[in-house]
Amino acid sequence: MSFVTDKQTLDDLNLTGKYRNNSVFNLFNQTKTAGGEQLLEQMFRLPLTDAAAINHRSHIFRYFQGKVLTFPFDLDNLAAAENYLSGAAAAGKAGAAVQALRRKFLFLLGLKQEHDLVATGLVAAIKVLKQLQSFVNSLLQQDPAGPVAPALKKTQQFFESGKMKWLQAIDDNKPLSLGQTISYDHLLRAAVRDEIEQALQLIHQLDVNIAVAAVAAGRSFCYANALPANENRLEIEQGFHPAIEKAIPNSVSLDAASNMIFLTGANMAGKSTFMKSFGIAVYLAHMGFPVPAKSMMFSVKEGLYTSINVPDNLNMGYSHFYAEVLRVKNIAEAVSAPKNLVVIFDELFKGTNVKDAYDATLAVSKAFGDHRNCFFIISTHIVEVGEELKQQTNNTQYWLMPTEMQGSRPVYTYKAQQGISSDRHGMMIIRNEKILEILE
Repeated sequence: MSFVTDKQTLDDLNLTGKYRNNSVFNLFNQTKTAGGEQLLEQMFRLPLTDAAAINHRSHIFRYFQGKVLTFPFDLDNLAAAENYLSGAAAAGKAGAAVQALRRKFLFLLGLKQEHDLVATGLVAAIKVLKQLQSFVNSLLQQDPAGPVAPALKKTQQFFESGKMKWLQAIDDNKPLSLGQTISYDHLLRAAVRDEIEQALQLIHQLDVNIAVAAVAAGRSFCYANALPANENRLEIEQGFHPAIEKAIPNSVSLDAASNMIFLTGANMAGKSTFMKSFGIAVYLAHMGFPVPAKSMMFSVKEGLYTSINVPDNLNMGYSHFYAEVLRVKNIAEAVSAPKNLVVIFDELFKGTNVKDAYDATLAVSKAFGDHRNCFFIISTHIVEVGEELKQQTNNTQYWLMPTEMQGSRPVYTYKAQQGISSDRHGMMIIRNEKILEILE
């Protein structure tokens, strides 16, 4: 079963995107290799829905964080090796010999490019494989029963096999003979090509593990504990937004008996950041990645949907309100499928008049909250909805993002409190900015 989400959610939370400013992907993308970066992108596209798999991946990152390792390969050498190993090889050893003699003949004629590509690539590949063997042996000596030991032992067995016994005997300071070039070129690019591919994949996996562990250590992220879906609980202690320097942390606790948070507060008080921090933590936790929080435990869900920055669609003739309605409808269909989801709504139905927004927010909040297998955070400016919701439901938590006044200036603490906000500072802010005086 795959974890379900969509582009709107990924964009709302700025999760993916190599070329997007402050994306969560870029925060973790401290990889050194193209293959490591591709593997990281794949992990971001495919969160997990199995608690054991999530905890295993999390355990691996925690293990590498404890080791405080640096990536052990020279990047230029590794790039040359990968370029060489990805090339086509002759079908048999005789064909490899013919190709080698052809390259030698072209070299003597002054056409060196093909010869040098194979010669330098082969030497680079040998160096990389020797480095990998040394790194694998070192890790296994330190911890023969660690979480990555099975993959390491498989690679170690390959290096110790009869086909690879020659590797450690190679003197890096001596050029390879023509016979060695023919033999090793055929071996690495044909006879043991599958094993070499697996060795490169291990290098990319090591790259990701070392990079993610370093980010977790440098930013004081925690490792979430995944629980079975039927426990239906989620607890985040002091979660914070990973892209905000000195972000204010907040805690969240949800379960089947209390599965909805109704969030109020003034503009700029931090409601959207609170919800984005929560959504990012949920997504990263399902990836098995370090989470921006002091601690977290969660029952595995089947997906995450947000409705934070819903655009209108002029090409389709949709107003902002109708786009909001369609977004709510799509999420309602997923919740009713039924699926165990986490859902975040920021300012429901802000594209319509206050009366319709009040009625719709009340009705939709109550209807969604009845699905106790799902968790919801719903924010609104229409605080009166909260008072009525209290009369009609018993499963809702009421939280507010407070405003403190310093004279006529609002100051925001960004620290969530229980209750429903009564802050109404819109006209005060307008007066502070002297808009009416400008227009006089």
